[in-house]
Amino acid sequence: MAITSANQLELLQTAEAVAREKMIDPNLVVEAMEESLARAAKSRYGAEMDIRVSIDRKTGRATFTRVRTVVEDEELENYQAELTVEQAKQYMADPQIGDEIKDEVPPVELGRIAAQSAKQVILQKVREAERDRQFDEFKDRVGTIINGVVKREEYGNVIVDIGRGEGILRRNEKIGREAYRPNDRIRCFIKDVRREARGPQVFLSRTAPEFMAELFKMEVPEIYDGIIEIKAVARDPGSRAKIAVISYDGSIDPVGACVGMRGSRVQAVVNELQGEKIDIIPWNDDQPTFLVNALQPAEVTKVVLDEDAGKIEVVVPDEQLSLAIGRRGQNVRLASQLTGLDIDILTEAEESERRQKEFAARTQLFMDALDLDEFFAQLLVSEGFTNLEEVAYVEVDELLVIDGVDEDTANELQARARDVLEEANRKAMEHARELGVEDSLVDFEGLTPQMIEALAEDGVKSLEDFATCADWELAGGWTTVNGERIKDDGVLEKFDVSLEEAQNMVMTARIQLGWVDPSDLETEEDAADVDAAEEGSEA
Repeated sequence: MAITSANQLELLQTAEAVAREKMIDPNLVVEAMEESLARAAKSRYGAEMDIRVSIDRKTGRATFTRVRTVVEDEELENYQAELTVEQAKQYMADPQIGDEIKDEVPPVELGRIAAQSAKQVILQKVREAERDRQFDEFKDRVGTIINGVVKREEYGNVIVDIGRGEGILRRNEKIGREAYRPNDRIRCFIKDVRREARGPQVFLSRTAPEFMAELFKMEVPEIYDGIIEIKAVARDPGSRAKIAVISYDGSIDPVGACVGMRGSRVQAVVNELQGEKIDIIPWNDDQPTFLVNALQPAEVTKVVLDEDAGKIEVVVPDEQLSLAIGRRGQNVRLASQLTGLDIDILTEAEESERRQKEFAARTQLFMDALDLDEFFAQLLVSEGFTNLEEVAYVEVDELLVIDGVDEDTANELQARARDVLEEANRKAMEHARELGVEDSLVDFEGLTPQMIEALAEDGVKSLEDFATCADWELAGGWTTVNGERIKDDGVLEKFDVSLEEAQNMVMTARIQLGWVDPSDLETEEDAADVDAAEEGSEA
């Protein structure tokens, strides 16, 4: 088939028809046609030639052009697509490197194979354009809810028709044992959109916490308007969920607004989520208070927060333990997800037993170390003394408040405590020396003999070794792996060295070794202060 004998306008009509069907730009289809015709022409005239095709957007006439580029003499490699400056003078007056010489060539006859190849190029380009359009359309809709129609199910995954494309609802993103049949209507959350070799993939979810948040936004106008904000969501899909809300208008109750008249608003969400029970909880910036709310309906008698460890201890009445934990640990697990804290639940009896064990251990410590009778040791513990350092170095007046302790007794207590500590320090230093600790570490300010011994046992025996340590290696910390917080033990953690103290000691060691210039630190601190001041002024 010769392109000149064909109805030239038919090219444009075909391009427009394909573009309408696939909802893409007609120019993209025409460009694909130009590329396919150029490829067919190269197979006719030679693969080394630079043949370009231009289709007139008004008449549909296809123009075939051979292009040759002017290059340096020594760079001439392809005689069919390149020529030298001297050779180019035959075609133009003053040729320059990089100029192009274009000659129109006769249109090619498209044989069966060439026509098939041209068709494949056009189809490929159209598919690529269609994929780009789908990706551009859905990438900005990530984080929103979409309605679709079930097309089919593959290996437990549901393929959903979402209008101008398909989405996939994986089986682990379905609620419970949801089952869908073709043509069922379904509402999903667009979790992610990715470019893949087979085209853009739209991943849907019905188990994501954000899905519930978006459903509430649709049902509660105050959330949509920003008067009420959803601060956190935790779900056990299909079973139970907790959602924390806060109101920025004092006259509006956030919990009541989300529940709605006779529970109409929350019931609409429950129905969409296959009967999932929802606890709506008022948000509070005070974590212990928020946790007490999150553990409802269980009652909490005491909360102890460890901010550094990200853990919290909750004490509940004995009869409330099963309610606080929930069925298969569901209640405490959801409360933990909602607050972002690891929660340990104790009964009042368990906490009392633990306190008694701590009291007995401290009493025994003072009895053994200070050669005291049990009654006197218990007096010390009752007054809040927990270790020998506190006894040895507190003001004498703090010991005199104990019944039966006069000034001589107080001095004797402190002398005994200091003797024990000095002996312990001596033994610790001897052991550290035996392990090969160097004077540079011994003389470093801020480290006790017991700390030096612990460092030496861990292989840190010089100031250089100490300076290479990370702060968390010394003070300990927490690492999140697969959503679980894992404890990292620190070498000096048992000596109550905080992360900030560890940072300061390591940086001081680096400065003493000349690894860090103190002036650089001052410059960084000044810059940080300026940034903080600017942020404050903007606020």
